[in-house]
Amino acid sequence: MGCSHGIYTVRHVVERFIKGGNTVNLYAMDLSKAFDKVNHHALLMKLMKRNLPVVLIHILENWLKNCSSMVNCVLSYTFAVKFGVRQGSVLSPFLFAIYLDDVPVNRSLIPSSFVVMCADDILLIAPSVSELQRLFHACEFELSCLDMCINTKKSCCIRIGPRYDVKCASISTMKGHNLPWVSEIRYLGTYIIKCRQFRCSVTNSKRTFNRSTNAIFGKVGRIVSEEVTLQLVKSKCLPILLYRLECYPLLKADLHFLDFVVMRFFSFLMKLFRTANKDIIDECRSLIL
Repeated sequence: MGCSHGIYTVRHVVERFIKGGNTVNLYAMDLSKAFDKVNHHALLMKLMKRNLPVVLIHILENWLKNCSSMVNCVLSYTFAVKFGVRQGSVLSPFLFAIYLDDVPVNRSLIPSSFVVMCADDILLIAPSVSELQRLFHACEFELSCLDMCINTKKSCCIRIGPRYDVKCASISTMKGHNLPWVSEIRYLGTYIIKCRQFRCSVTNSKRTFNRSTNAIFGKVGRIVSEEVTLQLVKSKCLPILLYRLECYPLLKADLHFLDFVVMRFFSFLMKLFRTANKDIIDECRSLIL
């Protein structure tokens, strides 16, 4: 249903395994040029298997068949696009999800594993390394049938649970490439870190928040009014700092860290607005928070 639901689903599955005394193994899969490699005929066959109305299938068929593009409106001719769905389209993530709907393998073969998919963000979850290896090979075979390639340079594994720091065997692809075990993985815009419990890093949110505020101040500076600056920070920067915080538990250290980021930002506002009046800063804080 959305990124928040995907992250919450991962958290729920991981915590269920940890309560049973297991160490969870997660694999973040990155597909190479995923949206651009969708076969139109295979996609239409999958839509027909879902018993979509014929009129709707005809509309999608005409839309996909008549797609065209150009490199430059002056230097390039228009050429037909025979594969892929357009990135940025509202409909494309749904079509891509239907196209990859066969990737989650039969649960009777690997009963205690999970595949969490949100568009082209795929996460494999298994309670053991051997089961994760079997699940990965099964998904790799299904993806090869769909002409999808796994980007091994951006794919990695992580462990969460009581034995999260124990060194284990590497997950290997059918071509013999080993996938590294790392300290954190990126999934749906959040960074899941290896730990005894399910936790996400807030350090990257701080870095992105500071980058976005600096970009705004670098463009507007003192040219616009204080109200406009605060509204830009509230609408563009604050959601970056608070992104998906409701999906996972926060420790006291995380709350203190976020509070420090906000307080440091308001100390910067005091210099920007050339004021040392605490009442003015409190009013600015109420407008943003």
